[in-house]
Amino acid sequence: MERMLIKELIKTAPFGQQVNIKGWVRTKRGSKYVAFIALNDGSCITSLQVVAPVDKFDPELLKSVTTGASLSVTGTLVESQGKGQTMEVQAEEIEVYGLADPETYPLQKKGHTLEFLREVAHLRPRTNTFGAVFRIRHNMAYAIHKFFHDRGFYYFHTPLITASDAEGAGQMFQVTTLDVNNLPVGEDGRVSYDADFFGTETNLTVSGQLEGELGAMALGAIYTFGPTFRAENSNTPRHLAEFWMIEPEVAFYEIKENMDLAEDFLKYLVNWALDNCSDDLRFLNDTYDETLIDRLRSVVSTDFVRLGYTEGVKILEEAVKSGEAKFEFPVYWGADLAAEHERFLVEHHFKRPVILTDYPKEIKAFYMKQNDDGKTVRAMDVLFPRIGEIIGGSQREEDYDKLVTRSREMGIPVEKMYWYFDTRRFGTVPHSGFGLGFERLILFVTGMQNIRDVIPFPRTPKNASF
Repeated sequence: MERMLIKELIKTAPFGQQVNIKGWVRTKRGSKYVAFIALNDGSCITSLQVVAPVDKFDPELLKSVTTGASLSVTGTLVESQGKGQTMEVQAEEIEVYGLADPETYPLQKKGHTLEFLREVAHLRPRTNTFGAVFRIRHNMAYAIHKFFHDRGFYYFHTPLITASDAEGAGQMFQVTTLDVNNLPVGEDGRVSYDADFFGTETNLTVSGQLEGELGAMALGAIYTFGPTFRAENSNTPRHLAEFWMIEPEVAFYEIKENMDLAEDFLKYLVNWALDNCSDDLRFLNDTYDETLIDRLRSVVSTDFVRLGYTEGVKILEEAVKSGEAKFEFPVYWGADLAAEHERFLVEHHFKRPVILTDYPKEIKAFYMKQNDDGKTVRAMDVLFPRIGEIIGGSQREEDYDKLVTRSREMGIPVEKMYWYFDTRRFGTVPHSGFGLGFERLILFVTGMQNIRDVIPFPRTPKNASF
């Protein structure tokens, strides 16, 4: 008999018909007359109750049905007379695919801390919490592709292995086929990469932006969506060593159009979650954060504030002076604002998302377009409640001479990256783009507190398990 997903049974409710469901046992309870088995197949947050009369089944078979076991159940779908569910399956056949020893299976029927579940990350997707998070993560990935496809963008695949550092920070994971216990050394005492696979020093990418700009200069509007890597020794709830980025780049866009795109994009994604992940969101709202759904709705229904960096700093300085706020990190013009500053602007001062623009050039990347004042660049960060910066972007500097001068000031190897600067030599145009950290988006949409809990297998310092 053809299997049906639980989510489809809930949607179609074919009462009175024989159905087959397959999944994993969440719980089993009952009496000497009947066993009640909660079966979940991962298709939705809801488990379907299986009613198994004891006298119809081998006692040893029912004994083997424990939390974590996997089953195939065939029976009649009926309206439930009990509380907590609208339907149930009156079991006629039960096949046990895989046993789960109750003495050793970690996910027994009790509350587990998120810290404990990180230690069993290979099993945590079976819990209600992580089933909900990962279904939402899937929906957000799908919505990202749909948003850009429907607007004429092209999905552009940029390399994961690169010889350039887009951020200029140097915090990159090296890729090599050399024997690290016997590295070849040149006459200058430095490692010689002549015998390495690529013949040069290469790393895992921190961003697909630079190559994405090349695509935008031919296709008009592109986006990347893939893993990026940063060897930053940060053991915080906001940092991962391996994370996913979405980076659109658009030819002929200036900063205002870039801000409009970012706002439309975020509202589309949040609205998609509200429309398509309602059961999972309701579970997370009720279990972890009772303000979650209201917060998501508020983002969709309000215009984002457009605020210059200079004005933002004045607001923060005034808040400190008046005693309205006390920050761990100092606030002054030229400072790279911390998350506490960003969240104050969003959560306390404006009470809605903020797009902060026109940052001092000294704290921003070499490729950002310089403003006429000589002090600031056309950068833009989108700041969200509970998250702080969720998007970072800018209008890119299209003037070849300005870009080269600024690059040399910041120690960027212009000759080595000739391919990037060539886009300013041959048919340059105004263009803009931004990067959205996928895991930070999932943090916001799910209300989870730790970024390790919104990616299936987190990579952090001293942790590459699973």
